[in-house]
Amino acid sequence: MGENWVRDSQNPCIYRQKRANSAKPYNSSFSSCRSPTLNPKLFVSVDMKFAVKAWSGGRARTGVLHLGSCPTPIETPSLLLSTRKGLPQFTPPDLLPSLPFPDSRLFHVSSLHFLEVPSPQTISKIGGLHQLLGLPEHGFVCIPRDSIQCLPECNSSNKFGASFETPSGRHLMKPVEYVELITSLKPNMWTTLADEVPVWVSDKRNKTSVDRTIRWLDECIELNQAGGPVFGSIVGGSSVNERERCAQEVASRNVSGYWIGGFGLGENIYERPAVLNAVTDILQEEKPRLISGLGLPEEVLQGVAAGIDVFDSTYICHLTLGGFALTFPLDGVEMNASGIELTNIGTDQTKINLRATAYRKDMSPIVANCNCYTCKNHTKAYINHLLNVREMLAQTLLEIHNTHHYLGFFRSIREAIKSGNFDQFRQKFVESRCYHVAAEAAAAAAFM
Repeated sequence: MGENWVRDSQNPCIYRQKRANSAKPYNSSFSSCRSPTLNPKLFVSVDMKFAVKAWSGGRARTGVLHLGSCPTPIETPSLLLSTRKGLPQFTPPDLLPSLPFPDSRLFHVSSLHFLEVPSPQTISKIGGLHQLLGLPEHGFVCIPRDSIQCLPECNSSNKFGASFETPSGRHLMKPVEYVELITSLKPNMWTTLADEVPVWVSDKRNKTSVDRTIRWLDECIELNQAGGPVFGSIVGGSSVNERERCAQEVASRNVSGYWIGGFGLGENIYERPAVLNAVTDILQEEKPRLISGLGLPEEVLQGVAAGIDVFDSTYICHLTLGGFALTFPLDGVEMNASGIELTNIGTDQTKINLRATAYRKDMSPIVANCNCYTCKNHTKAYINHLLNVREMLAQTLLEIHNTHHYLGFFRSIREAIKSGNFDQFRQKFVESRCYHVAAEAAAAAAFM
């Protein structure tokens, strides 16, 4: 074979070429290819500070959230951008700077997305989410549920852990496994494991979910050796008593903030304010409050009125997948519901359906005077074409616009709170929507 070839130490039937400038044979084991061990403390940023700045209407409030990795503080109420394995569903990393700064620097990450590859050990060696994704100045909030692909499955949850439907199948997440995953991801904030149940379960099952959530809260706090901001989970369905019991238990623990779960699972929108108010009245004012399951603009206004600080953004993802673009005004101008026609455009005056043939030759931007990348560079006709030929760029452009527009909605909310006019802002928005729905119903009746 020649002097440049040697037998493999594990399989004599195989010859391998010598490494250049080395007398030792090539070692194909994984251990020889490992990168140097990184110091986890180098990448962990556990600093989190929150301060309330203004109040309006009793409970609505603005605040400032300081994260160790974000050089600029984030104002609340704010929006968590939904991600798939840490990055937005359709927006590429090179277009992230086009989103409003610093409002777009807060990402919602589901830890269940990292159950398989890359492995938790690999992520930990790399240095956590910030180094893995190349976004050292973004803030990551880990919540198991993402309301898109990883949904709670209460029938399979038991005393050992919470069950979720994931893209990889149903998975039972135990507190020990969950905290180990969080330790490797190194997020800026994370919520404890919760047993979320829909509203139609029995009172006994609802009480059991609260008991389990409190027990898992204590286990997660005990297992959290690395420290870092922990948000205690609050559940209880539509039962005010169970919600209050869970909130009291969580408020008595040493947590950095609160995550209110169990919403968006079948509750009545008109009964929700009483439940939210009962919970927030118990929580400490100086700690931030996160919530999942409230996506519609009216639902966000409900949460803000109850004193919620941070919301998830699955609403944007669902709109984008459906081909819809947000168009409702952000400056408080009343929506005009006159002249409504029955078309397939999407006539609720918050969004338009860009798949509709009405936009095939429309050369105007989605929203006039919008400063997002999509509206500055592309037209409705172009996005209509992309949607109809099933080009992925359509979702990219729609997600950029919808994210930009919804972040502007949150900015308008903060300005209304600062000026002390939040109640008027909310009433005006809801009344305009109700007026439009009533006018559309009248137009439908006349058409029939």
